[in-house]
Amino acid sequence: MESSRSIELLTELVAYPSVSLSPNIALIHHVEGLLAANGIASSIVTDESGTRANLFASVGPDGVPGIVLAGHTDVVPVEGQPWRTDPFKAQVIDGRIHGRGTADMKGFVACAVNALIDASHKTLVRPLQLALSYDEEIGCVGVRRLLALLEHSLIPPMLCVVGEPTMMQIGTGHKGKAAYRAICRGEEGHSALAPKFANAIHAASDLIQAIRTTQAALADGGIRDEDYDVPYSTLHVGKIAGGKALNIVPNECTLDFEIRSVVGDDADAILGSVRRHMAQCATSASRTPAPEIEQVNAYPGLDTHPTSEAVRFIERVLPANTGKTKVAFGTEGGLFQQHLKTPVIICGPGSIDVAHKRDEYVDVDQMHACDTFLGSIVASICR
Repeated sequence: MESSRSIELLTELVAYPSVSLSPNIALIHHVEGLLAANGIASSIVTDESGTRANLFASVGPDGVPGIVLAGHTDVVPVEGQPWRTDPFKAQVIDGRIHGRGTADMKGFVACAVNALIDASHKTLVRPLQLALSYDEEIGCVGVRRLLALLEHSLIPPMLCVVGEPTMMQIGTGHKGKAAYRAICRGEEGHSALAPKFANAIHAASDLIQAIRTTQAALADGGIRDEDYDVPYSTLHVGKIAGGKALNIVPNECTLDFEIRSVVGDDADAILGSVRRHMAQCATSASRTPAPEIEQVNAYPGLDTHPTSEAVRFIERVLPANTGKTKVAFGTEGGLFQQHLKTPVIICGPGSIDVAHKRDEYVDVDQMHACDTFLGSIVASICR
């Protein structure tokens, strides 16, 4: 595969400002058109509005487990980031392709589309398949619509490659994530009489303390997986809002938090620990009810055994010095594994260290490496 083709396509994809929760349908139709020009039919699965969509395409024989190349088409916002270039106009500077989504993860998408086109002109012994999704960045939302259809119509694949940026290392796992919203209730009253009323912000503070106590217990004695930078399950409070004025005792405070769990830990059990610590913080004098905690999003973790046949297959088509890692960030991989009953590895060009930041980039050499990798996968399934 000629890397210049993938770099050209990456430039085209970056020009679509497909920020999460905004339309990506123009980008999807662009890919659909490229595939159709090479005789490849696409299935499009949209959201209710018809403006955000997944795409699935397959080349090769039916009735045989295939290899799925999976990527998301949405990107994070650029507002508030002082970019030195136009984030939606890819530019090559000193061997790096700058633009929003170049690393996360339109670089892989471009390589995967071209790999599918190349494969369509060959005789394959098993299919090569492409799955593109929307709204991954806000909790792997869009791909669920696609997987709900594929799990009933697709033979379980031999392997799924999720092309998130790993610097072309083999990623074998990531933590699961559950996101929650807690509403803490209180009683409004004049702040001059504050002790007479239940303060919702104080109740939220008790919940934060319970979260921190649970985190400390997990760090000290919880299940550990030393392959991660942070080798235990984590809790994180990301947002809090409450109160109307300084002289009013607040009657409501909302708090958003998350649990990222290693394999072997259960988010529900961790949340139960938070609730128990919260109850211990509460006193009869506080008069605040237990917080209302709702799970707003969750996706499963990924844990592919490093000596599995799927990993050995990828090792055979990658350079011998390629390392293995478990990534700190979440991916759609756990959902593919759960719904399609397929082994999943994570491998793609670029570094997560530059993703979501100003002046995001992917190295030209990484694009070359990804094209070579996917070309080797295609060669491995040719007759």
